[in-house]
Amino acid sequence: MVMLLEWWSGTHCTLYTDPENYHKYGKENAIVILNHNFEIDFLCGWNFCERFGVLGSAKVLAKKELSYMPIIGWMWYFLEIVFCKRKWDEDRKTVMQKLLNLRDYPENFWFLIHCEGTRFTEQKHQISMQVAEAKGLPKLKYHLLPRTKGFAVTVQCLRNVVSAVYDSTLNFRNNENPTLLGVLNGKKYHADLYVRRIPLEEVPEDEQECSNWLYNLYQEKDAFQEVYYRTGAYPGVPIVPPRRPWTLLNWLFWALLLLYPLFKLLINMINSGSSLTLASFAFVIVMASVGVRWMIGVTEINKGSTYGNNDNKQKRK
Repeated sequence: MVMLLEWWSGTHCTLYTDPENYHKYGKENAIVILNHNFEIDFLCGWNFCERFGVLGSAKVLAKKELSYMPIIGWMWYFLEIVFCKRKWDEDRKTVMQKLLNLRDYPENFWFLIHCEGTRFTEQKHQISMQVAEAKGLPKLKYHLLPRTKGFAVTVQCLRNVVSAVYDSTLNFRNNENPTLLGVLNGKKYHADLYVRRIPLEEVPEDEQECSNWLYNLYQEKDAFQEVYYRTGAYPGVPIVPPRRPWTLLNWLFWALLLLYPLFKLLINMINSGSSLTLASFAFVIVMASVGVRWMIGVTEINKGSTYGNNDNKQKRK
């Protein structure tokens, strides 16, 4: 999927950051906080990992439904991705166990987390700001109110193992609305990613103080987005990390390995002249296409989860 973004669509990614911290990226363990406004923001997060050589050891806090996706979900399971049902009473023990396992991880890793819990929509934003008002918290313009428990547990479990928090804020130029389908169709986008390195020592250990710290962080993220919409750029020095060939080479290897026998199978089926065989093959192709379209649908904003909406309904009961 990163190959599709980098090599197929040729999406251009510019990193805005402090040059003094740039050389540390990829050489230390980190918690990466991502905003959740676009259909391909997770893909841009992986692209960020790949540019610094940690894509293979990147971990994500993801919703449990993704583990059931054919191939991708199964692959994530074996890569030790942390899945949650987004019901904290049930998730806390599982998430803590998975995070504690990372303390002995043999390579530098980045743990990616969308603290908002679900993708931004106008409806969810309205509900989120009602919650912020009820809690006496400052309202946000471009983000949902972050859910702090998962982040606090992440910091608690990975303290003294992780060196820093990378606060990452993503946007696209010219009011682009990127989609995964657009990437598959080869459409080129222009992404700007602002990354701040915050030493983990600056994140409070107390859970309530950690929550307040995260609320303040999202107010700052909101201010950065305001600057971006006004000026077209983030603070910091724009840098384009070099594109590495490994995702392309990996894709070419597996494509050649898998497509050759499939191509031979197709030729044999055509030569057989069997209508039943050809109909069966066509059925498999159609089902595969439907499956791919379903997986794309998981990323579409207009088909996003009701997470957040359901919480609000329960509070009204």
